Amino acid sequence: MSNITHLECSLCATRFEPHRVHNLCSCGGTLFVRYDLPEIRTIWTRDQVRSARPDLWRYLPVLPPQRPESIVSLGEGMTPLIRAPRLGAAIGSEQLWVKDEGLNPTASFKARGMTTAITMAKELGIRKIAIPSAGNAASAAAAYAAAAGIEAHIFMPKDVPQSNYIECKTLGATVTLVDGLISDCARMVAERKDQEGWFDMSTLKEPYRVEGKKTMGYEVAEQFDWELPDAIFYPTGGGVGMIGMWKAFDELEQLGWIGARRPKMIAVQAAGCQPIVRAFEQGAARSEFWQNASTIAAGLRVPKPLGDVLILNILRESAGSAITISDEDILDAGRELASLEGIFAAPEGAACVAAARKLIASQFLKLADRMVLYNTGSGLKYLDAYAARFNAR
Repeated sequence: MSNITHLECSLCATRFEPHRVHNLCSCGGTLFVRYDLPEIRTIWTRDQVRSARPDLWRYLPVLPPQRPESIVSLGEGMTPLIRAPRLGAAIGSEQLWVKDEGLNPTASFKARGMTTAITMAKELGIRKIAIPSAGNAASAAAAYAAAAGIEAHIFMPKDVPQSNYIECKTLGATVTLVDGLISDCARMVAERKDQEGWFDMSTLKEPYRVEGKKTMGYEVAEQFDWELPDAIFYPTGGGVGMIGMWKAFDELEQLGWIGARRPKMIAVQAAGCQPIVRAFEQGAARSEFWQNASTIAAGLRVPKPLGDVLILNILRESAGSAITISDEDILDAGRELASLEGIFAAPEGAACVAAARKLIASQFLKLADRMVLYNTGSGLKYLDAYAARFNAR
């Protein structure tokens, strides 16, 4: 039985009935799932979590399906939180950790969002989904749709990493390569979805991907014995992971499992696509479309995130920051992380290493601060990017 009370627009707070098919609010806001947390608090404890199943569904009381048999799982979540002392010494941190999301199914954090989104699609009777993607979300959508017996229609830029294209085709998805950016892919989905009968599973355009992503926040709290770190570095394209973690921290406080203290949330973007950084530095409430977006970190090539208002609010509420990294520095940082700690990170995750070095050098963060870098995917999916860097030497 679900603990959902209602869905709520994240911008205007309009309420919606749960257990029905929804996309965005009429104001354009993303819908958040709301739970009866006071009631959950009386029946669910931190001690119970310790003996729960070893994946993200260990947090089922605060996840959306009504029926456990609806769950479509490939073993996602509970990724390792790895102490990184050698890298910490190199960049000036005594307490540096890497949350390695590359060990999820389909080798990225996108598995978290897709297990919950496809689970709810199955439960709500949706038979066809469509998604625009820079790569990893497409792979995850294709995998979970295959596991659920749901049709997947994928739209990706034609220069997407080859690993993602081959993965989606092998998983049985219908793939369309687009001469353009993820924004162009999204436009094509929007134009065709009604005629084709597709449910639009674009980033933040439905309520449930963020519910899977929020489990990164539950996990980091649990893995630190319910004491949050001082800073979280998050590679920010669409930013759903950051939005989800912030929601998780709020829920955890209402459950009485953590206090009011929050980490400084740090959005890491590529120099060739930095709409959030520009808006943050300008004090703007929203971002503007980043023209001619270009970066080897495919997941960061999002010229205008739909959740920009939410992301910018989180950065400011947490006394956090937003920082850009060049492609050259991203790949060098990826090599440094790999050679010092044995973690072969996606370029998006590698960007967090360079960002941490910069913010420690500027004294925004202190030597003793506990910092967590989120590596959102495996470097094995970006061999072309790393190969180009080595060949350039």
